[in-house]
Amino acid sequence: MQEPLRLRRATARDVPAIVAMLADDVLGRRREDASPQALARYLQAYADIDSDPRQLLAVAERAGTVVGCLQLTFIPGLSHQGAWRGQIESVRVSSSERGSGVGRAMLSWAIGQCRERGCTVVQLTTDKSRADARRFYESLGFTASHEGMKLAL
Repeated sequence: MQEPLRLRRATARDVPAIVAMLADDVLGRRREDASPQALARYLQAYADIDSDPRQLLAVAERAGTVVGCLQLTFIPGLSHQGAWRGQIESVRVSSSERGSGVGRAMLSWAIGQCRERGCTVVQLTTDKSRADARRFYESLGFTASHEGMKLAL
């Protein structure tokens, strides 16, 4: 029998495991640095996220091992009659747990967190090259209703 999954706010101790998951795919290998020399930058980013009440960096753990992560941002807005939005970013599941339901559990938990904070919409982006991720998000009810754009600075 598999150990139960636990979802919780990330701690600084989780940062190396989170970075390893971010770096463990084709896109992440190009933009992340899981070396010990880069850890200080990630720990500073973690401290900035953790000190912001509109941010929630979360992990999924099984048997004491971090097996998934995501970041939630709660965004106030004027449109839609002053509605709040939940933005989900950096969703990753460790390669050993992919296909086991960890992603579905994490997204369900994240949507619940957004509901608790009074959000009226939950949004996320996914790279166009991630066809499997898009199918996964669509299976959860997300729709590709907008075209996202980015400008690298």
